[in-house]
Amino acid sequence: MSNKISIKVIVAGRTYPLTVIQGEEEKVYKAADDINKSIKMLQENYAVKDMQDLLAMTALQLATKSPRNTTVAAPGNTDGEANEKLAEVGKKLDELLRQIEQGA
Repeated sequence: MSNKISIKVIVAGRTYPLTVIQGEEEKVYKAADDINKSIKMLQENYAVKDMQDLLAMTALQLATKSPRNTTVAAPGNTDGEANEKLAEVGKKLDELLRQIEQGA
């Protein structure tokens, strides 16, 4: 039986109580910190004010940077092709953020 502990993390100004396996709390705190830093960076660099938009864009950015996703590819594709596609997604996200900023 694993030891579980209760922790609280703050994401986008809201506190969330979580139950995690003891020893993994630092990983959860680090993930919350990465999310908050990404939101702050988006707020500083783009005129996006809506927290839902910021969270969605943060989720997309973090998902495209995730090491897990760099090896996900369609059958027959190489890792290089997957990385190229991820780079394209990143460019499209930047373009969308600029459009949101211009529309705000």
